Amino acid sequence: MRNVHKPRRRRFSLRLRPEINPPLSIQRDSLVMKRLILPLLLTACGASPAPQFFGSARHEVTLDGITFVIFQKGDRAEVVRLGYLTRTERASVPDLMKQAILATTGCQPVPGSMITGLPGDTGEARFRLKC
Repeated sequence: MRNVHKPRRRRFSLRLRPEINPPLSIQRDSLVMKRLILPLLLTACGASPAPQFFGSARHEVTLDGITFVIFQKGDRAEVVRLGYLTRTERASVPDLMKQAILATTGCQPVPGSMITGLPGDTGEARFRLKC
């Protein structure tokens, strides 16, 4: 009489499953992934609005060589500065943001209404508008 056999345990297999994308799943082809990282990061750099501004009108303007994207929704606007600036180049940005809003929306930013995510941040700001 034979002993009752226990079911065999499956060993971990490095064979590829057909549902996995072979060029991206083999370690020796990690160069493919490395080549994809830069384009993915660059596409993530585009300006997108804060959730409160989803569905807003989008405007883009360049002033003094600095590109701004303005999202307007009702009596509010969000301005996003694109590109890198040195510390000394950032001094004029708050005034340029106000000019960008006026140039693209036709509305005047309310004085003292500028709110930034971080104190002194010149990358993004929100304003109340007087249209």
